[in-house]
Amino acid sequence: MPRYRDYQEELIEYLKDHDEAVAYLNAAWEESLKGDEESQKLFLLALRNVAEAQGGLGKLARRVRIRREQLYRILSPRGNPGLKIIRALLIALGINLRFA
Repeated sequence: MPRYRDYQEELIEYLKDHDEAVAYLNAAWEESLKGDEESQKLFLLALRNVAEAQGGLGKLARRVRIRREQLYRILSPRGNPGLKIIRALLIALGINLRFA
């Protein structure tokens, strides 16, 4: 038995819980509002991690009715999705977007 767990594996396991996934995305969204390039990429990475935890990118792509490769590109560090696709992804994950 290994003495440690891989961070990504631990994170994905943690994000399987819906409430934890929502809290994680909220934190990533708050961080992304800083405006610098690195923090803006953070939300897409968080969304990708939640998608992986909630059944994988292939399953999410089928729900949103786009190709898996297209979803990988959208959620990549170079991705630049519009609000329409972000909305569709969040709905498919069962997550509501709210502003306070």
